[in-house]
Amino acid sequence: MKITVTGAWGKAGRAVVTDLLEHGYEVQATDMVGPPDGGDLGAPLLRADLVHYGQALEALAGTDAVVHLGNIPAPGHATAPETLSRNTAANGNVFLAAARLGLAKVVWASSETTLGLPFDTPPRYAPVDEAHFPVPTTTYALSKVLGEQTAEHVAAWSGIPFVGLRLSNIHRPADYAQVPGYWTDVRSRRWNLWGYVDVRDVALACRLALEVPTTGSRNVIIAAADTVMDRASADLMAEVFPDVPLTRPLVGYETLLAIGGARELLGYVPEHSWRDHV
Repeated sequence: MKITVTGAWGKAGRAVVTDLLEHGYEVQATDMVGPPDGGDLGAPLLRADLVHYGQALEALAGTDAVVHLGNIPAPGHATAPETLSRNTAANGNVFLAAARLGLAKVVWASSETTLGLPFDTPPRYAPVDEAHFPVPTTTYALSKVLGEQTAEHVAAWSGIPFVGLRLSNIHRPADYAQVPGYWTDVRSRRWNLWGYVDVRDVALACRLALEVPTTGSRNVIIAAADTVMDRASADLMAEVFPDVPLTRPLVGYETLLAIGGARELLGYVPEHSWRDHV
């Protein structure tokens, strides 16, 4: 299959392109930045601004499916109105272009922020799962909530299966040297329940979402199997969120962003942890 990867020059995009090429896929990479020859990406790079429908259509033309990562990646990278308008336009254009072209699958980057991050207001329960939705607290999170709603309707209109990946805070192996610095203040990473995901597991999740048969529009949390902390998850919750009910006993350092939904839908089992590097 030939796969369009949008946002291919970004942190997650580069890992996804590499993983797909290693598994025998042909990749059509696109982004707003990066050299036309793709540099060390391994695939030529089409420069496109997905806010324009015609450019989104061109980016997807001639391919079988799309992994759509091309958004403003987090709050604070642009003004609040620009984040909302650009992400919403890009997502809508990619989804509608996929429907017009009759692609076989749309896999796209939603976000853990749709679940209520940052948790300045405590979550209703933990571990937080897919049902803890929607609780957008920024225009970035709102853009992802609107993206999930758009995906649901376009999937229904077109019959194309969509999978939205509610990605946790992405770490590369080089980032793991920072992890011990998180431990001095247990509240410094409370904003996402001390969660993270290895960029290689993001690539794995994207490939599984392409390959595993699904129907309709489904959205799942993609996180590591553990937290970034050196303390047991039950201890973290007892100290920082003592009034938040636990839906089950917590074991060891397990993630507080539940990944059971991704395991059931995609067979996703994280393969990487900061503990293998620090």
